[in-house]
Amino acid sequence: MRVLFLDLDSVSPRHLGCYGYERNTSPNIDKVAKKGVTFTNYYTSDAPCAPSRTALMSGQFGIRNGLVGHGGTAGDMRHEGVDRTIFGRLSVGGSLPSFLQLGAGLNTTLISPFPQRHATYNFYAGFNEIINTGKFGMESAEQVSPVVHDWVERNGEKDDWFLYVNYWDAHTPYRAPEDFGNPFANEPLPSWANEETLEKHKKEVGPHTVHELVIDHQNETYTNVESDQFPRSPGEIKTLDDLRTMIDGYDCGIRYVDDHVGKIFDLLEQKGILDDTIIIISADHGENMGQLGIYGEHGTADDGTCRIPMIISWPGMKEGFVDDGLHYHLDLPVTLAEMLDLPPCPDWDGESFASVLKEGKECSRDYVVISQCAHVAQRSVRFGDWLYMRTYHDGYHLFDKEMLFNIKQDPREEHNVAAQNKDVCMEAVYYLHEWHDEMMFRSRNDVDPLWTVIKEGGPFHAKGFLKNYGERLVQTGREEQFNELKKRHPNEFPEQADYKRLEFDNLMRSRLF
Repeated sequence: MRVLFLDLDSVSPRHLGCYGYERNTSPNIDKVAKKGVTFTNYYTSDAPCAPSRTALMSGQFGIRNGLVGHGGTAGDMRHEGVDRTIFGRLSVGGSLPSFLQLGAGLNTTLISPFPQRHATYNFYAGFNEIINTGKFGMESAEQVSPVVHDWVERNGEKDDWFLYVNYWDAHTPYRAPEDFGNPFANEPLPSWANEETLEKHKKEVGPHTVHELVIDHQNETYTNVESDQFPRSPGEIKTLDDLRTMIDGYDCGIRYVDDHVGKIFDLLEQKGILDDTIIIISADHGENMGQLGIYGEHGTADDGTCRIPMIISWPGMKEGFVDDGLHYHLDLPVTLAEMLDLPPCPDWDGESFASVLKEGKECSRDYVVISQCAHVAQRSVRFGDWLYMRTYHDGYHLFDKEMLFNIKQDPREEHNVAAQNKDVCMEAVYYLHEWHDEMMFRSRNDVDPLWTVIKEGGPFHAKGFLKNYGERLVQTGREEQFNELKKRHPNEFPEQADYKRLEFDNLMRSRLF
């Protein structure tokens, strides 16, 4: 048994040909889709990078494993506590790679810098061989592919391996080499990318909106300063030409990865093992390309960020099939267990979709709950035609507390219809509470890590940035938005809160005397 898992960081299904994208970004991935099953409503339970991959490998939602952010307490998995054994849960079948290693007898190999990038060293649990490509996720495909080819040359013809490979070129900043050119230079922009949309998005505020596409962690602010090193990633979007730079940069990153993925397939074919290899193509999260006014980031609990590709080509199983059911990425470990006729780890939260692969038989969930706590603090419910979003910390975007989008009619999330559909919102809140109750009972912990993030000052990528960002808003004529943000986040301006308290105290004293 041979399994190749391609984790294509930040690749959105909306930008792949096999999902209906009009640009030819993914000819090699599309070929795999024709031989296998394409899942159209496949979601990461927790976004972005570290929470997503931790949920996948642990088989547990972030609310249970504890890792929902990119910093602070919620940037690490919870300790197992008094029940921890000498090996720990992840070492003995509790993680996906250790399950494949011990349960299925596969030699498991990881080619990725991801654990070092986010200090998520639990991700290593169960891999026999670990190859860190060494650039913290700033690798380009031409640096990753030689490592993959070397490994396949040495091990490909063995019949007992699971190879997990990361590619990063679709992750901001977009970095396809200059000599790759731009295969989309003469192609029209997607129909939504027009003057009307751009003008609407110019009214938005916050990181990775059109005025500030760059996070400056060193100076704790958001900026429009472009990097000469990454000309495919603009610092701001003022014109349709800038918008083209952004969209083309992303699409070139995907096409560049696809070219390299195609070369791996060619090598497997040369060795005579392509048709016997299980190929799984997915991502940790998608990429907002204008959804909610955000560009080039994966910072919300919405369809743009949390819906991810999943394509599985499994020799002897369904071919050319499209499944529209609702699934989580953490359903994959349980699915692999059923496909291999093995008992799944009882600690996993997933539900198998093996029947889709075997028979094309639908096994959709009724709803999925998706979370984001690194850029904002949001939980959302995807069900029927709807996406309901609840915001606990807006990451300085002035999002409404409740947002509701009809994904079928409004796939780009342009029209919040929560006010007109209170009954739908109430149904979504019911699902959210049902899920939350179940997860808290299962976690055997009285702390929801989303609230840990709030308690520790907010999401990592927004934490403490408001004062410096506020100066930029004032300097660029957006003081009104800054004032509204200050109302939303009074704890970041304690002197203002203290003044209000003093004013209240003085009022009360005046009534005493």
